[in-house]
Amino acid sequence: MTQSEPKRFVVNIQELPSGFPTHKHSSEFWEALGRTVATFGFLEETPGKSIFSFTATRRIPPSEQEAEFEKWLPTLERALTDPLGGLIDTYAKVVRANSDATVTNLDDLLDDLRKASAIRNVLCHGSWRMPDKEGRSLPLFVNKKRKYFKHPWTLHT
Repeated sequence: MTQSEPKRFVVNIQELPSGFPTHKHSSEFWEALGRTVATFGFLEETPGKSIFSFTATRRIPPSEQEAEFEKWLPTLERALTDPLGGLIDTYAKVVRANSDATVTNLDDLLDDLRKASAIRNVLCHGSWRMPDKEGRSLPLFVNKKRKYFKHPWTLHT
């Protein structure tokens, strides 16, 4: 082999530990993580339903109804496809635009949702490292702003 040829390796799948790459964590850990991911899926669906409800029930003068109807379908499509952070922003906007909304703790709710959103990507997309002697593990995660997960609830630059 010459210097310019790359070295190649083959992974012997038969020699990998059973359950690789999840073999170092307990089944209970993976079940709890799976339930957490599923709960975030439910959480992402809920603002979408709320966006539909708040936009469908607001009062619109007859002269503006046609124009508002044209904007409604793209709003509903985004409610199905946007990530949690975008859904939170849209939810805030549509609640405030609905004069009949009775959400009394909107700012507190939005703060809590944003905190959940910040940790959501870590939990759902992190690569879980090997557990320490006590069975604890932190995921490897870096967001689009190059902040990395160092300890629970905190992203660092």
